[in-house]
Amino acid sequence: MSHHSAEPAVPPVTTTTIQASRPAPKVPRRGSNMVVLGGSMIVDGGESSLVNTLFPVIQAALGLATSALGILSASARLIGAIAGPLWVFLARRLGRKVVLAIATGFWGLWGVAAGLSQDFVQLVVLYTIMAAGTAAAHAIVPTVISDSYPDRSRGRVVGWVYGVVAAAGSIAAPLVGQLANVEDGWRYAFFIFGGINMLFGLLILLFYKDPGEGAAEQQLSAFDQKQRDATEAAITWARVVGLLRIRSYVVLLGSRLLSSHMVLAAFGVVLLVNTYGFETPVAATVMAPFGVGYLAGTIVGGVVSDAVNRLSVNYGRVVFLQVAQALFAVVAYFATQFDYGSIVPFLALFGAAGLAQGLNPGVNRPLVMAVVPPELRGAAFAIFVSVVESIGFAIYTLVGGFLADAYGLPVVMLWIVCGVMLANAVFLSLLYRPFRRDREALQEELDARRARILAEESAD
Repeated sequence: MSHHSAEPAVPPVTTTTIQASRPAPKVPRRGSNMVVLGGSMIVDGGESSLVNTLFPVIQAALGLATSALGILSASARLIGAIAGPLWVFLARRLGRKVVLAIATGFWGLWGVAAGLSQDFVQLVVLYTIMAAGTAAAHAIVPTVISDSYPDRSRGRVVGWVYGVVAAAGSIAAPLVGQLANVEDGWRYAFFIFGGINMLFGLLILLFYKDPGEGAAEQQLSAFDQKQRDATEAAITWARVVGLLRIRSYVVLLGSRLLSSHMVLAAFGVVLLVNTYGFETPVAATVMAPFGVGYLAGTIVGGVVSDAVNRLSVNYGRVVFLQVAQALFAVVAYFATQFDYGSIVPFLALFGAAGLAQGLNPGVNRPLVMAVVPPELRGAAFAIFVSVVESIGFAIYTLVGGFLADAYGLPVVMLWIVCGVMLANAVFLSLLYRPFRRDREALQEELDARRARILAEESAD
């Protein structure tokens, strides 16, 4: 193909002109993908949280100390540090659909096996293996979202997906708590969730359609997957390690390590039973408002995240993330440090804590997406959630369990939850300077990829 000498083969392209000249790409079947993946994550979450909800009866059945809950929680998260990156590696080799069907679906067989445990060692081993499957969704689903929706709506979508997942799991907690009144009810809980999980494995195979990497990026949406892949450098260990040269991403990793708010959900029911004297079924009811609050928080957080991003694409989401950490610390203080003599104030405060925690997914995931190239987001989220978050959570729950035996759960909540979350809010001040530079660098790279594809088409 020839060109007039006065005309460049590839016109100059910028992110601004692309966004102005073309509407946001709409990826086929993205809605149904979110429904089936969200349903699978709901069941995954139910499997993971049933130990927290039913721990008092498991504790009585197997003769355990409070620290045993910390061991179970820590082992489940530590396995994610290994399993998450492994699932991402397999997803690039076998495809996300196959890996999601296996890890978030058929892996539920291990949940059924955990329900057959006869002692604590068996329970730890089988529960840990079961938790390895859950790590896949946390690493892979955010990449599916980023490949399905443009930047300006990612906060809202992430908020809805994670909100519905958490709300459904928390609303189910009081129902699961009723199994405390049934002999060996905790075993039936494992059987039920494991079986439903395997059903979702089949649904993923039948209804999930993978969008392909980079399908929602403004610069690349007009091209097919083969064209997009041709402009990517190969995924190597050097490139994965190179993620640590993205300063914004490193700060976000540090913030994730300081995210101790999940300790409240892990030990909340036990706190109300052992410290404030509630029966397990009554104490478990606080997880319903916590879940509803989390749902409201993710929806509100996602909408606000996108709104502040429109106001300031470089600083809006950073400010919002910082505020969310401080707000959770304040609410958690009032939810854990006082005996109100009734479950009603705890219901309200746990609902508020859930809302404050729910503000996070709709802002921190889009922040990662904004600075990491599409093909590296799987690795980035595997490190972000499966490795760093898992290690942090494991440390907090393990240390918290032993400190609870020595000093009581209110002390654990005061320092590990409230204190660390306030430190997190301060730490995020380090994100202001590098985020703008890293975000603009990614947009320039995507512009360059589009230009290379157009140049190749012009040369044919």
